[in-house]
Amino acid sequence: MEKYEKLEKVGEGTYGKVYKAQDRATGQLVALKKTRLEMDEEGIPPTALREISILRLLSQSLYVVRLLSVEQATKNGKPILYLVFEFLDTDLKKFVDAYRKGPNPRPLPTNVIKSFLYQLCKGVAHCHGHGVLHRDLKPQNLLVDKEKGILKIADLGLGRAFTVPMKSYTHEIVTLWYRAPEVLLGSTHYSTGVDIWSVGCIFAEMVRRQALFPGDSELQQLLHIFRLLGTPTDEQWPGVTDLRDWHEFPQWKPQILERQVPSLEPEGVDLLSKMLQYNPANRISAKAAMEHPYFDSLDKSQF
Repeated sequence: MEKYEKLEKVGEGTYGKVYKAQDRATGQLVALKKTRLEMDEEGIPPTALREISILRLLSQSLYVVRLLSVEQATKNGKPILYLVFEFLDTDLKKFVDAYRKGPNPRPLPTNVIKSFLYQLCKGVAHCHGHGVLHRDLKPQNLLVDKEKGILKIADLGLGRAFTVPMKSYTHEIVTLWYRAPEVLLGSTHYSTGVDIWSVGCIFAEMVRRQALFPGDSELQQLLHIFRLLGTPTDEQWPGVTDLRDWHEFPQWKPQILERQVPSLEPEGVDLLSKMLQYNPANRISAKAAMEHPYFDSLDKSQF
């Protein structure tokens, strides 16, 4: 790892520490992700190799953060794996916060929201097209190149070799604000819909500049969702009452979604409501979302 000079620790990813570093030879800035991987005597476990090859494949999309290389190092006699990614200087959470908290609080420009949402749908469609779910999409995982106006998906679900924990490596609670109701209700069979729900929450947050469902526990998270969208029923979402963590919840009637996103045009509200369907099978796909009339005014040729 002498090849890279670590400049600073920039965070804890879902799978371990993340450093901003510089390639000593070229001066290129990179993000080094140190993975906690149980190496066996044979070297890198095959599950991890498989996942890394998937990451390589996915990172061919402009809208997925690029995996540049994989490096092995040894620490205290134990092998460590570093994933080397392109470096981007900010993420969507910091980007939105700057509009909300900065010296000049103001809404995000509509064209920026549209462009970022379109790029997010494009990146998600690319992952889903290769059979990969992200499962933990949130503004902190979406990196932003402010100069070019590009948004890229990061922290892609290294699904089986490195499971997505409920608590992160440092016991920071993994945020639940973007978790789909089926995951919160303990469903073990989930599909591409889990990511679409998260995309809807992120869309609403760009418009509102604050989270749509800011729960601080799984139960509170569900109650936030039910209060806005109404308590789900078996008619609406077949099998919901059979999910592991279903209880007799208070019966709320659905509220008017527009009131939560008053500045959003009607087509945007329509797209948001299609992303926030209770029945995962009824949620719009990422690919179909890209064709939604909300994006008609966007110049798609730039993507």
